[in-house]
Amino acid sequence: MPATAAAATAVTPRPRTVLGAACGVHFVHDGFSDLIYVLLPVWAREFGLSYAQAGLLRSAYSGGMAVFQLPSSLLAERWGEARLLVAATALTSLGFLAAGLAGGFGALLVALLVSGSGSAAQHPLSSSLVSRAYDGGGRRIALGTYNFSGDLGKVAVPAAVAVVAGWIGWRETAQGYAVIGLIVGAGLWAVLARVDAERPAGTAVATAGGGAGWGVRDPGGFAALSAVHVIDNSTRTGFLTFLPFLLTAKGASVPLVGAALMLVFAGGATGKLACGALAERVGVIRTVVITEIATGVLILGLLWLPLGGVLAVLPLLGIALNGTSSVLYGTVADLVDTTRRARGYALFYTVGILASASAPVVYGLVSDARGVPVALGAVGIVVFLTLPLAAVLRARLAGQTS
Repeated sequence: MPATAAAATAVTPRPRTVLGAACGVHFVHDGFSDLIYVLLPVWAREFGLSYAQAGLLRSAYSGGMAVFQLPSSLLAERWGEARLLVAATALTSLGFLAAGLAGGFGALLVALLVSGSGSAAQHPLSSSLVSRAYDGGGRRIALGTYNFSGDLGKVAVPAAVAVVAGWIGWRETAQGYAVIGLIVGAGLWAVLARVDAERPAGTAVATAGGGAGWGVRDPGGFAALSAVHVIDNSTRTGFLTFLPFLLTAKGASVPLVGAALMLVFAGGATGKLACGALAERVGVIRTVVITEIATGVLILGLLWLPLGGVLAVLPLLGIALNGTSSVLYGTVADLVDTTRRARGYALFYTVGILASASAPVVYGLVSDARGVPVALGAVGIVVFLTLPLAAVLRARLAGQTS
C-alpha cells in the first residue's frame, strides 16, 4: 500500500468507535464553552464588570481557541490526534477548576484563556478523525452527528449549570463540571489509545506529499466559505453573549436565562440536523441563504418583543442561528485534500473562532456606548453580509462540478 493511502486509512479501523468518542468529547467541550453565557451576568454582578469586560471574558476563551487551532493540528501530526485530544480536554478542565477559585476579573480572564487554549484542539482533530473514518461513505451524516452531539452539550450543560449554580453557587458548579471533563478525558484515552497506536511511523512525513501547503484545492472557494463562516460565528457569539443581558433587562431570572439559552441550543441542535437534510434537497447555497435571512430577521424581531414573545421565538432562532454551521463544515472536506484535512479544518476553524473572539468585545463596546438593544440590532444587520458571499461560493462550487 502506498504511504499516503496507509496514512489515510490507518486511523479508520472502527468508524463508529471513532465517531462515538468524538461525539462524547464534543458534548463536553461545547458544554464548557457555552456555560460561560449563563455565568456572564453572574460574574458581571459579583465583580462589577462593564459590558466590554463581560465580552472580554467570552473573548478570552474564544481567543485561546483561535490561537492554538493551527498549532494543535500540526502537533497532532507528531503526537497523534487521540493523545492530543486527551491532553486538551484535561487542560480545558483544569482551566475551569482555576476559574472556580478566581477572586477577580484578571484571574478569571486568565483561567478562561487557559481553558479555551485547551479546547482549541477539539474541533479540528475530532473533525479530521471523523471525516477520515468515514471516507468510504457517509461522511456528511457522520459529521452532522458529530455536530449534533455538540449541540446536545449546549442544551444540557447551560441549563444544568443555571439550576445547580442557583443551588450551590457558580464556583462549585464550574469546578464540578471540570471534574466531569477530567473523567471524560480519561475515558477518551481508554477508547482512542489504539487509534494513535495504529498510526504508522512517519505519518507526518508520509502525508507531506499528499497535498501542497495547507491542502486547499480551491483557494477562492475556501476563502468565500471561510468569510461566510466568519460572519456566521461572529453573529452567533455576539448574539449569545448579550442575549442574557437583554433577557435580564426584560425581567428574566438566572434560571430563566438558562432555560432561554436551552431553547436556543435545542433549536440549534434541531437546525443542524434539519439544515443538513434541507441542503440535500435544495442545495448548500440555498440553505445558507435561507438560514442567514431568518437569523437576521428574528434577531431584529427580538428587540421589540416582550419576554414571553422572546421565549417563544428563541427555538426558531436557534434553528437558523446554528443550522448554517453544519452545512459549512461538511463543505470544507470538498475543498481540502484528504491528506491535509486536519490542517484544512484547523485553518477554517481558526478564522471563525477569531471572529468569535473579537465579536463580544466589539459588541460590548457598542453596548457600553449605546446599550444592548443597539448592539444586538447591529448583530442582526451584519448577518445579511453573508448573502453576496453565498453568491460567490455558489460560483466556485459550480466550477468544481463542471
